[in-house]
Amino acid sequence: MKKIFMILLMATMVFTFAGCASDTKSTTLNVYNWGDYIDPEVIKDFENEFDIKINYEEFATNEEMLAKIQAGGTSYDVIFPSEYMVESMIQRGLLHELDFSKLENMKNIGSQYQNLEYDKDQKYSVPYLWGTMGIVYNKTKVSDPVDSWDILWNPKYEGQIIMLDSPRDTIGITLKKLGYSLNSKNPAELEEAKQALIEQKKLVRSYEVDTYKGQMIAGEAAMSLAWSGDAMLLMSENEDLAYAIPKEGTNLWFDCMAIPTTAAHKEEAEIFINFMMRPDIAARNSEYIKYSTPNEAALELLPEEEVNNEYLYPKGDLNKLGEVFTDLGEFTTEYDRVWTEIKSY
Repeated sequence: MKKIFMILLMATMVFTFAGCASDTKSTTLNVYNWGDYIDPEVIKDFENEFDIKINYEEFATNEEMLAKIQAGGTSYDVIFPSEYMVESMIQRGLLHELDFSKLENMKNIGSQYQNLEYDKDQKYSVPYLWGTMGIVYNKTKVSDPVDSWDILWNPKYEGQIIMLDSPRDTIGITLKKLGYSLNSKNPAELEEAKQALIEQKKLVRSYEVDTYKGQMIAGEAAMSLAWSGDAMLLMSENEDLAYAIPKEGTNLWFDCMAIPTTAAHKEEAEIFINFMMRPDIAARNSEYIKYSTPNEAALELLPEEEVNNEYLYPKGDLNKLGEVFTDLGEFTTEYDRVWTEIKSY
């Protein structure tokens, strides 16, 4: 009887443990990020370390991400909005406050990257990557100095200029070219930017988000608007390419990690965010994507040539380099209207 009892007990324990393992593996974390914006091996390592499956989806613009969140249907657990979208989603009540007692790796984030305008009390987001907007250009095709946004309007490069298919970025740099804030809510200034972009349109090869990369590597275009990290990646693929930040100033951007209020797995989402702030993981993502990390502990693990690259890590006061996008509120519809008019002209 004792032997039979022990067999039954062992069988029960095996069944119980199998059930627990099944429950753990059944947890799926829905992560919504920009295209090609994480080292794929990092996802595998997280799944293996925590026995949590990642369902990974990609978006092309902040507005696309917001629309998907608002539409419902998919319960995303971790999202990667840019700074102005963090601000907008906070105001709309779409983000959870984070439990920083579970985010011990927040200590690795430099103080200059915390409590910024878009999340003043640092309650709803943590910075993931940051950088600048500039011009990536082919030195064999461009004979003029690339020190001003004006070169994107130079008729000499007709059909060889690529602009970003993103209203905030493209309208923003046009406002800077004209001497205005890239967060302008002045209707007259916005109208002036619209007319400048309509005037430029005959020179533009295409409006892109990601596919411009292949065209620049292949030498098919002379220049393109580009985020700094993308420019570094392209330069590593084609030695004829260079990057410039125009003298009128630029967009200083931050992409963040946050948890929507509709998340089904907030606890696991915070495990993921904490994992992403681990120095070794932050360094791997930064090196893979070639974007700047706000993780100071990760800098010690990155190649010296990257940390000393002034396009990735500009020296001096960041506020003098450019502006951070802020949420335009209801005025966003004016930017959308203007962008539609430019594209359909």
